[in-house]
Amino acid sequence: MLTINQLQVSYGNQIALNIQKSLHFKKGDRIGIIGANGAGKSTLLKACLGLIPYSGSIDTKIKTSDMAIHMQENSYTENMAIKHVLEAILGTKIKTNTKLQKLIEYFEFSPSLNKKFKALSGGQKQRLTLIMVLMQEAPITFFDEVTTGLDFETRSHLMEKILNWYQNQDSTICLVTHYYTELNQLANKILILEAGEVIDFDTKEALFHRYCGYCVILVEKTAKAQKFLSNFQQISGPPDKLTIQCNTMEEEKEILLILLSHKLNYSRTDNDIEIMSLNAIEHFKKEHTNHEKISA
Repeated sequence: MLTINQLQVSYGNQIALNIQKSLHFKKGDRIGIIGANGAGKSTLLKACLGLIPYSGSIDTKIKTSDMAIHMQENSYTENMAIKHVLEAILGTKIKTNTKLQKLIEYFEFSPSLNKKFKALSGGQKQRLTLIMVLMQEAPITFFDEVTTGLDFETRSHLMEKILNWYQNQDSTICLVTHYYTELNQLANKILILEAGEVIDFDTKEALFHRYCGYCVILVEKTAKAQKFLSNFQQISGPPDKLTIQCNTMEEEKEILLILLSHKLNYSRTDNDIEIMSLNAIEHFKKEHTNHEKISA
C-alpha cells in the first residue's frame, strides 16, 4: 500500500527525519508510531501526505488527496453553529446524508450540533474532527495525537469508538500517540522513532520478544527482592520496579518459585509496549555507541 525508501527531511541544516530502512505499510495494518518529542513522528506523517519537501521516495498508488489525517489541534469558525460548519466543509446536508447521520449518532454528537466551536469541550472538538475524517472513508488514515489533553475516561471512550468503527474494515491506520494503552487497544504493529531515525518496525509480539524475551516479571524494588533476584537478567522498566527478563518458560517458572517461596508480590507481562520501547531505544543507543568506538 505504501513503501518508504531512503526518506530524509531537513529543516535548514538540521535533519529532522532520516529513514534508511525500507518501511512497508500494508493494507489493513494498524500502526502505532511512538517516540519522544522531536523524534520525527509528525514529520513522517506530513511527508507521507506530501505537506513538506523530502528526499528519497514514498511509493504508493494512493493519491495524497485520498489520504485522511486527524491533526492534534483543529480550529473552525466560531461564528456559526457546528451543524453548519459540518455541512459547509463536507459539502452535504445532514438531513439528506444517511452516512453523516450514522456518524453523528455513533459519536453521540447530536447534542453538540447547535453549539458554536468555542463552546465545545475538548472531547467534543475531537469528535467533530473524527466525524469529518471518517466521512472520507480513506484507504489510509493518519491520527496525530488525537486524545492529547483529554481526561482518561474521554480518551478511553474515543479510542474504543475508533477501534470499533474500523473493526471490520481493511483500511490502514497510522496512530501517533504517547499513550501506550491506546497502542495496546488499536495497533498490531509498532514503529519506534528516536531523534529522526527508525529504531525498529514490526508486530507488537515480535518486538517484545526481540527486546524483552519470552516475558517480563515486575517486582517492587526492595532490598529483599534484589537479594533473591540478583542472578537474573534485569532490563529497563519502571524506576520503582525490578524488571526481570525471562527468556524461556523454564526460567519464568524458576523465578516464580523464588518469588512465591519468599512471599514477594509480582506482575507479569508479555506485551508491554512501554517496556519494549524503552529497551529497544536502549539497545539502539548501545549499538551506536559501540559503532562510534570502533570507527574511532
